Amino acid sequence: MPTQPRLIAEEPAAYDASHDVVERAASRERLREKLQDPEFRQIEGFPIGDDEAILALSDPPYYTACPNPFLPEIIARWQEERRALRAELGLPDDLFAKFRESDSAANGYSREPFAADVSEGKNDPIYNAHSYHTKVPHKAIMRYILHYTDPGDIVFDGFCGTGMTGVAAQLCGDKKAVESLGYRVDGQGIVYDGDQPISRLGDRKAVLVDLSPAATFIAYNYNTPVDVAAFEREAKRILREVEEECGWMYETWHPHCDDPRRVKGKINYTVWSDVFVCLNCAGELVFWDVAIDHATGGVQDSFLCPHCGAEQSKRGLDRVVETVFDRALGELSKRAKQAPALINCTVGKNRRGKRPDRHDLELIEKIQGQEIPYLFPHDRIDRDIDMWYERDYRSLGLYSLDGFFTQRNLYTLALTWQLINEAPERVRRQLQFVFSGTLQIASRMSSFRYDSRNPNNTAGGILKGALYIPSLSKEGRVADLLDRRLGFISRMLRARAYTIPGAIVISTASSSRSDIPDNSIDYIFTDPPFGSNIIYSDLSLPWESWLGITTDTESEAVVHRRKKVRPSTLQTYQSIMVECFQDFYRILRSGRWLTVEFHNTQNAVWNAIQEAIARAGFVIADVRTLDKGSGTFKQVNTTAAVKQDLIITAYKPAVVFENRFQPQAGSEAGAWTFIDEHLRHLPLPQLRDSRLEMLAERQAYLLFDRMVAFHIQRGLTVPLSAAEFYAGLKERYSERDRMFFLPPQAAEYDKLRLQAQEVQQLPLIVTDEKTAILWLRQQLEAQPQTFQEIQPKFLRELHQLRHEKLPELRDVLEENFLEDSAGRWYVPDPNRAQDLEKLREKALLREFATYVEGRGRLKVFRSEAVRAGFGDAWRRHDYATIVRVAERLPERVLQEDQDLLMYYDNALNRVER
Repeated sequence: MPTQPRLIAEEPAAYDASHDVVERAASRERLREKLQDPEFRQIEGFPIGDDEAILALSDPPYYTACPNPFLPEIIARWQEERRALRAELGLPDDLFAKFRESDSAANGYSREPFAADVSEGKNDPIYNAHSYHTKVPHKAIMRYILHYTDPGDIVFDGFCGTGMTGVAAQLCGDKKAVESLGYRVDGQGIVYDGDQPISRLGDRKAVLVDLSPAATFIAYNYNTPVDVAAFEREAKRILREVEEECGWMYETWHPHCDDPRRVKGKINYTVWSDVFVCLNCAGELVFWDVAIDHATGGVQDSFLCPHCGAEQSKRGLDRVVETVFDRALGELSKRAKQAPALINCTVGKNRRGKRPDRHDLELIEKIQGQEIPYLFPHDRIDRDIDMWYERDYRSLGLYSLDGFFTQRNLYTLALTWQLINEAPERVRRQLQFVFSGTLQIASRMSSFRYDSRNPNNTAGGILKGALYIPSLSKEGRVADLLDRRLGFISRMLRARAYTIPGAIVISTASSSRSDIPDNSIDYIFTDPPFGSNIIYSDLSLPWESWLGITTDTESEAVVHRRKKVRPSTLQTYQSIMVECFQDFYRILRSGRWLTVEFHNTQNAVWNAIQEAIARAGFVIADVRTLDKGSGTFKQVNTTAAVKQDLIITAYKPAVVFENRFQPQAGSEAGAWTFIDEHLRHLPLPQLRDSRLEMLAERQAYLLFDRMVAFHIQRGLTVPLSAAEFYAGLKERYSERDRMFFLPPQAAEYDKLRLQAQEVQQLPLIVTDEKTAILWLRQQLEAQPQTFQEIQPKFLRELHQLRHEKLPELRDVLEENFLEDSAGRWYVPDPNRAQDLEKLREKALLREFATYVEGRGRLKVFRSEAVRAGFGDAWRRHDYATIVRVAERLPERVLQEDQDLLMYYDNALNRVER
């Protein structure tokens, strides 16, 4: 159904699905026909599942559990709606342009990078309605969308996960939601940050794409309107039927079955404990009995065997293995033994704890012997799993997907799933949403932490970012868990005012190739895979097994450590990311912005994602932090982890710039044309608590790096040496505090400078020759210094890389700086600097020649000599030499040095043509 974006806050009407019944029925038939086309199924990233499973999960045209064939026509319709609306209201292409005095870009669109650091917590009903492996808070994304877009604009997320970008896009039309960010909205729908107008209230459209069927299914439910009353009625009916059939499985006698005063209680949860073998006497050790200090609730590092008294520790023990008949697989299987150790039950209005008694053990044995008459996923796990934490899943006896659950919970879940799939279609997917949101906590992955001060405490949870069955597993009562999740989702559905029919379109496919028309997207916010940190297909397997559709792991942009799905390396990851960002570049409109949220603890992966962005044609303008409130497991517990995620801001150069640059490409004039454009896209420093921030992107060395990268990525000769570039910067642009500005920007900075008490200094650690030169330049620009004065400070800052052949400090000074008659070293004027650079380059190229002539791995070398040699070879179009020397470098060094990686990747592409 065509919808007009709201330009000012309106009360949302109750959702009425009757209007789109005809469109959905017709779209479903079109999708069914499309699934019969063999070429359609060959689209990269097509999920693994049969036609009926895909059709059952899909809600076409706006959501398909496969590549969405309706994307082009929906986007075309959105664009026409926006044009009609703006023409009717007499508004320009950029609704907010009139508030921006500096607006001089083509087509009336101009935005600086969103320069504020963002911190948004996760304690929100929307965020908490359903779990996922990684998730950016929607409120954080709203700030970016409000900054970069106008009502009716189309936002894209190619790695959408749970669809928070879609939630944020729709909430930009909700006055209360926008005001909750601390902004003010006036009667005309203008959004203010303090007294400064920053945006306009109104709905945005969103295109959401992800490879994972689980992700797009969750995204669909977050972004689709529903008849809440009908949904709740059907959910409660199903819960009643589940309780009627399965309630007896969760009953116990309190205080125990043989007590004459016993009363029946309802089991809230059962704690299952690992069972180990004593190294001394081979007796069985129930972990709960021997390792838990019931006085403090802590786990003891060592404990005594109750059979022989020998001291033991968990780390050195083996699990007891038992042989059972797996009815789903039809064969005997070995599995790690777990024993019930504690039952928490409700008797009357009180919760009580008890040890399992004879009746409880007989009940468990009875359930174990009972056939499950309902369908459940029991496919054998026939692939290697990267995300198992601590130990291999086969050592636990997990051979099939049903092994994630106890028999009692599996029976109850299977019944619930059947009842859900028999429910009316208009609420079926939302019921499946409740079910999938319950799966993890209802599985054996749910941990138990004993609290001696409160034995009824249900503390525990799922270890994020890993598949992990703990030594103490909590088997919750499924009906209660479903009811609790239903409450979370009902509150979200009743509170949200953002879901608009036809405002979000979702596709399950790879983002490397799409049917989205060229230049049709107004803004991209995306959160791509983090290299090898998280293997999404592994973690989604429990969800996708119930949905009946699984991820195509061949197309997954991750670094697999164990799987043999393809040559899985960092280069493979980067090549997939390059393809994705190239498609992003194609679909994004000229002069528009890309925001990439990214986290990884490895420099090599960080460089790979930046190189992928640049190779696609984007130009990086800013890097900020995003504090998501609390970290994932890996963020918190990995020693080298970065606690905050990084936000990369990049832009697609405008057509008017490209037309101006092309006749000058490869010339000195072209280089300065690029710098003019790039400085226009860089943010101005922000004033924070009387401190004016220093922006590295405006410093000479990074401006030079961006200029070089811009030329290399386009296969052009770099027209200026570093010395020539630095000299030109000082001649052409305004310099303030070692940062460079266009004249109007310098005037703005001067105003801020008057209000600041100090300018923030950026730390610079000396690790190699390049950083040594930068550090020395900073020191000597402040004041000339003698060798004796500068050496102690230099040594304090020096953290030399193991592979780096770093010249002596005096040699670095002589090659790059000048000495006066008093023995003080200083930064030479530009003309002398160019002469020094030529002499230094000759020396570096002589060093590089020895690397070209040598054989075998280079273990110790001057990185500056390699950079100089690569630059010289690029000018001579000698790409083979770059590739040959690069492949002799240690792979870690090549991947972690952004300059070397850039030359190598681009040279390799030309050698392979």
